[in-house]
Amino acid sequence: MHIEPGFVSAAKVMGANAAAAGLLGLYLKNLVRQPMDIVKALIAAAFFSVFMQGFHVSVGPSELHFIGAMSIYLALGFVPTMFGFALGLLLQGIVFDPLDLPHLAVNSLSLIVPLIAVHHSAGKTLFDRSSKKRLSWKEILKLDAIYYSGVTVMVGFWLLIGEVETPFASWAAFAGSYFAVVAVEPFITLLTLRVLKKYEGAAVVKSLFIVGRLKLKA
Repeated sequence: MHIEPGFVSAAKVMGANAAAAGLLGLYLKNLVRQPMDIVKALIAAAFFSVFMQGFHVSVGPSELHFIGAMSIYLALGFVPTMFGFALGLLLQGIVFDPLDLPHLAVNSLSLIVPLIAVHHSAGKTLFDRSSKKRLSWKEILKLDAIYYSGVTVMVGFWLLIGEVETPFASWAAFAGSYFAVVAVEPFITLLTLRVLKKYEGAAVVKSLFIVGRLKLKA
């Protein structure tokens, strides 16, 4: 989902910077109201960075990554995950690839905008304690499908407004590569949640994760 430097003009990068700052600023008050959410955001950033560095393959005009998006989102929550993605990309840029830093906002939006879509379209009700909805593999698959469709659309958007002409077939190859992630990631997410649910009574799990709000299908 990385957009390499040079694809997007400086003026459009500035627009992305403003959009990313505006989105994060909108949710910043939610983060600071809950001090533990700041810790959760740091945990999200750490896990996201490990996942991203653990598996990344160049495909077409971008890269295929194992993001672990739904594992992080369902275990740590919406706002910590959003900030965790941005912090994780910042960490990767500083430590591993400084050339990516100019596109920090561009790449952050590629992850954050789909997350917002997932949360408000299908994910939010899963955290509602009064809801009878139970989380199953099929439900996680649906969340992943929405999320990674959003990621590929965002990459397509940046390429469409970019300065480098990119064939549609090249973007389509990149988008198609995420089918493998969508097929595998729900199993990892469900396993992660089941392990956390097993220990949800422990003080550490209670304070750092939100699995207590979720109901898993037996």
